[in-house]
Amino acid sequence: MTNPDSRKAELEARNAAMREQVSSLLEGLHRQTAQLQEAQAAAMAATGEATSADGLATVRVNAVGIVTDVQISPSAFKTSTPEKLARSFLQAAQAAARDARGKADSAMSPVTEQVPDLPDLFPGAPSLKDLMPPPPEPTTPPASSNPPEDDDWDEFDPRSSYRKDQW
Repeated sequence: MTNPDSRKAELEARNAAMREQVSSLLEGLHRQTAQLQEAQAAAMAATGEATSADGLATVRVNAVGIVTDVQISPSAFKTSTPEKLARSFLQAAQAAARDARGKADSAMSPVTEQVPDLPDLFPGAPSLKDLMPPPPEPTTPPASSNPPEDDDWDEFDPRSSYRKDQW
């Protein structure tokens, strides 16, 4: 037969060990929550920037790919057509969005690598990574070989009769 005092001491020791384990788990949870918040803030602060291959357009985007700034080369209106400039802008915007996405993914990767996937917890369960595939890569529409019929971009005369100042 066990001594009631020894039984009580044993239960108190087990209780203290469980409290320590719960305290340790809570500390880890708080640490991971803080890391997640930091990573989310860094991911949302990510920006992307890219310049088209021909150098005509530079685009900056925020973390979700929304254009925040556009720079058009001064020579764009002298050496390009509206169609080419549009393609340059599209190319730069897509590259900037990929840049921002890569930076956001990099900010989140330390946290996401620590999180177990469903098969780690429940053998045979589907992976969450398979349920949420990455977004598809944007595609550039094919270039039209025929310019628009009303394309009069090169007929602009800055010394129009509507201007009051002299050049």
